[in-house]
Amino acid sequence: MSQALLSRRFSPRFPLFLLLIGPFIAGCSDTPKDLYVERPVETLYNVAMDDLADENYAKAAKEFDEVERQHPYSVWASKAQLMAAYSHYEHNKFDDAIGALDRFIQLHPSHKDVAYAYYLKALCYYEQIADVERDQKATEQALKFLQEVVDRFPTSRYARDAKLKLDLTRDHLAGKEMAIGRYYQRQHMYLAAVNRYRRVIDNFQTTTHVPEALERLTESYTALGLTDEAQKIGAVLGYNYPGNEWYLDSYTLIEGRDAPGAEKSNGWFDWIP
Repeated sequence: MSQALLSRRFSPRFPLFLLLIGPFIAGCSDTPKDLYVERPVETLYNVAMDDLADENYAKAAKEFDEVERQHPYSVWASKAQLMAAYSHYEHNKFDDAIGALDRFIQLHPSHKDVAYAYYLKALCYYEQIADVERDQKATEQALKFLQEVVDRFPTSRYARDAKLKLDLTRDHLAGKEMAIGRYYQRQHMYLAAVNRYRRVIDNFQTTTHVPEALERLTESYTALGLTDEAQKIGAVLGYNYPGNEWYLDSYTLIEGRDAPGAEKSNGWFDWIP
């Protein structure tokens, strides 16, 4: 099968798996679909690869499993385990993929492709990240396993992408905390809102949500009558994000006037009833 055909027929979502499969083994089979017959490893593996190329992911996963079942001591058995996991991943059968990857990692902890297995496992959780209004368990798991890729395999080809996805994952979790904090603030539950905004500042310092979290803290402290605390947070916001729109709103809230040289506040506080 030509490389051009591979690039045309395989899903573009995760091309790195091509690094794992090695050269194709020639072979074909006319065995009836449902009749069990022991077949050469070359035939089984090639049929599975053809199914994967045709995006028949469920069938490909079964064929790869059959490689391992019929030829457990073949050099292709471990490759087939990994490719079965990838087939489940492409089919959005993430639980099946994670189970297969955990088994591969347990059986082959020193395999040359074990970094890929950890990375693909992290992607299975990453693909399940939900909107900030929903439960974020998958996001937390994605954060955990992406970090594991970075920590275990810092020089691997997967570490760089894992770091990028880590930043996006942290930002998503911070967004969830902000959404909850805003809800509490709208309900005038200011202490609960403060706790959420504090989590963003303490646990997600590198995310894009920190300036807003600081400004929301000044709003909440002001609503609670804690003027000194509001002024301290406003000062932190001004020092770290001078000129930022959230700082300008914070200054207007605390001082009762626009910041010197600033245009009129954008009114981010106005939507809070």
